[in-house]
Amino acid sequence: MANIALNFEDGVTRIIDGLPGETVAESAYRVGINIPLDCADGACGTCKCKVLSGSYDPGDYIEEALSDDEAENGYGLACQMRPDSPLVVDILASAAACKVEVTSVDTTITSVEFLSAEVVKLIVSPVDGKAINFLPGQYVNIDVPGTDLSRSYSFCNLPNSSDLSFLIRLVPNGVMSNFLTTAKVGDPLRLTGPLGSFYLRDLQQPSLFFAGGTGIAPFMSMLEKLSLEEVTQPIHLFYGSTLAENMVELARLESFKEKIPLTVHTCVSGETCAKHASGYVNQWINKDHLTLASYDIYICGPTAMVEAVKASLADESITYSNFYMEKFVPSGTAVVV
Repeated sequence: MANIALNFEDGVTRIIDGLPGETVAESAYRVGINIPLDCADGACGTCKCKVLSGSYDPGDYIEEALSDDEAENGYGLACQMRPDSPLVVDILASAAACKVEVTSVDTTITSVEFLSAEVVKLIVSPVDGKAINFLPGQYVNIDVPGTDLSRSYSFCNLPNSSDLSFLIRLVPNGVMSNFLTTAKVGDPLRLTGPLGSFYLRDLQQPSLFFAGGTGIAPFMSMLEKLSLEEVTQPIHLFYGSTLAENMVELARLESFKEKIPLTVHTCVSGETCAKHASGYVNQWINKDHLTLASYDIYICGPTAMVEAVKASLADESITYSNFYMEKFVPSGTAVVV
């Protein structure tokens, strides 16, 4: 049995179990997900999708349905593909068109920990006790009790964990911030997701992770996953914040360095601190620090940081093969590009 993560064009992800011998389409339809399908014989190309990670038997099809160039670029036919490993697949349609409903989960708060005056670590557990699966880096929308509003936060825990954790920056008069100042263990929270196209891919070459503030959260989930694997490609994490007290989860980052080839660079921009460099994360974007031919890049943080990193990469002619980005704004709404 292999997990198959189906990513839809509107950012919704569903993770399903594929039974031995099943095609991706058969697994999807067995659980009521109506992905695009017509002939089911590898002849029409209606079910064409793109495999982002994992291995599979491509099956039989004619070139009019899938060209050699498309196959070389990771495309396949869902009606023919049989997974040999867990797969992450982009479905070329919206979740709504495939009759997929976004999943809502009722949880209760198990911990509200103030890591600093501005950063809260929120931990919740599903009421039904079932673990939630997601792709490391994805987020959920959390309904704010007493309002009709929700806010988006990235998981910072390992997928399939019974406890779900989030790093939340408190903002003045923010609706979630106001709630968290009085929240207590046992309070109910409803989550909707998982969502987002910012998630960990297979590491095929060296990777650069850029995190600003609580933008470190999705990287914690990614690193948790990687720490369980045999990682050989080097990873550089550049982590910045305005104040040193808001540089959180540093001990956890140190523990990852014992398991994977991870180098951590930290900086603060609003004060001088002996433990961290002064300035911004883009100070390391130059040929002196980044000497390899090409990288995969992941970046999550405030818009200004994201734009600064993009500009520095261009100015310093740093070559990258893939660029994955998630911006966030003060309201907590994620913007994925």
